Amino acid sequence: MLSRLLKEHQAKQSERKDLQEKRRREAITAATCLTEALVDHLNVGVAQAYINQRKLDHEVKTLQVQASQFSKQTAQWISMVEGFNQALKEIGDVENWARSIEMDMRTISTALEYVHKGQLQSASS
Repeated sequence: MLSRLLKEHQAKQSERKDLQEKRRREAITAATCLTEALVDHLNVGVAQAYINQRKLDHEVKTLQVQASQFSKQTAQWISMVEGFNQALKEIGDVENWARSIEMDMRTISTALEYVHKGQLQSASS
């Protein structure tokens, strides 16, 4: 009877050991699956962040090129406006010169008319 109790005890202990080993393997499998799922979830986020960073880098480079082109174009516009202003100043100077010449010519014309009238009056007397 004692040997039967011993065998039953050993059999139950063996069953418990097997059950415990089975549960341990299941726990390891579940932990592995959870770890893989967490890593996959993190990798998706990291991959998206990497893609976004690459897009941002590309946009920054494009913006730098466009800003440089805009700066050059603005410099050209400023140069053109300064040239235009200089041309307007020169036109103003020419206009002033022309008025001055016109006034001198009127003065000369008036003087010549006065001299001519004076000669006509002295010839008639």
